[in-house]
Amino acid sequence: MINHENTSIDSLAIHKVGNKSLEEGIRISKSKITPNDSISQLLITYFFTPFKSEEYFNLFHETSLQMNEVYNYVSVIFNDPDRLHEQSVNIAKHLYNQSVHPKVKNGEVYVVYFQDCIIEGETADAVGIFKSESRETYLKIFSNENGFEIKSDDGISLNKLDKGCLIFNRESENGYLVAIADNIKKSAEARYWNDDFLRICERTDNFYHTKNVIDLCKSYVDERMPEDFQITRVDQADLLNKTAKFFKENDTFSMGDFAEEVMQQPELIDSFKSFTKHFERENKIPIAEDFEISENAVKKQSRVFKSVIKLDKNFHIYVHGKRDLIVKGYDEESRMHYYQLFFNEET
Repeated sequence: MINHENTSIDSLAIHKVGNKSLEEGIRISKSKITPNDSISQLLITYFFTPFKSEEYFNLFHETSLQMNEVYNYVSVIFNDPDRLHEQSVNIAKHLYNQSVHPKVKNGEVYVVYFQDCIIEGETADAVGIFKSESRETYLKIFSNENGFEIKSDDGISLNKLDKGCLIFNRESENGYLVAIADNIKKSAEARYWNDDFLRICERTDNFYHTKNVIDLCKSYVDERMPEDFQITRVDQADLLNKTAKFFKENDTFSMGDFAEEVMQQPELIDSFKSFTKHFERENKIPIAEDFEISENAVKKQSRVFKSVIKLDKNFHIYVHGKRDLIVKGYDEESRMHYYQLFFNEET
């Protein structure tokens, strides 16, 4: 969790970056600005509010971390905060060179040096890089000799940050600790920010390991179980429910304990182990044998555990547990499948 209660803005630079493929150009400011206390607090709220996830990243490069442009620019700022404006120009130019998708909008780019942020319980300075693309119309009310006057203007809404990242002065050898705003979309025109401009990869922490194992379990239930065993959708739902129960009731994950408690049957355990190796190869991610379970990752992946049996276009059965209280059958007369559901009362 990021705490910005005691955070202050040390320095701030703003530039205007357009779409390079549309030849919109770039407008560079001549110096950094120093906002007053009230504006600083508004900006801190504007910049920090979207960062709600505890999924973190690192700057990276396939060949060498030193070849990541943002890593180099930010490193200079951390070593000498007085060089923020100089490096913000480099950051803006680098962003402009990556803004080639036809749907990338022009907008103001803010490069900010923050002091005294708290992340994962530790205090650290941070460099924030943000971009505002959306503008909104608002009304301004003025008093005059006859009463009041109304005028319209356009500006930036403090409730919506289009794109942003916070790069904390921690774990520099791994590409720093990076947080990404939650509202960044996964569309093709938006991925340029994460993949081309920042070049980030997921940080290998407990959140990362928890998310990977949950994805592994979901993929196993959907892909491998039906191949290796004669199972029903109820059986699949039952295993997902057991998996969800394990992650919600335990603080730590052990592959051995998980297999014994959730999989139980030797043939199911062997099938799962085989699929785990396949999953690692196909997705090029490691599956950890032991780690502390991230409660936030479990919450974020909760949709994975939704066990829904869809019956034609008429009914959905949501299965939350009690495998023995739902029975599947086949009616010879109507030549249709059916489910029997046993319960005590309707709610």
